[in-house]
Amino acid sequence: MSFALYLLGFIVLIAGLALGAYYLHVPARWIAVGVLVLAGIGIAGGVARTRQKDPS
Repeated sequence: MSFALYLLGFIVLIAGLALGAYYLHVPARWIAVGVLVLAGIGIAGGVARTRQKDPS
């Protein structure tokens, strides 16, 4: 559940940044590149923050 909340928050952040870039007339190609990069960072960060610790 914590991973889903983290990912949802990151999606909202990405959408806000993409909308801001659109309003600044950034070409759609670069907005798509930014969204893909941020989505990758968000998934990697979410997995790292929410993974279970090894009980050793």
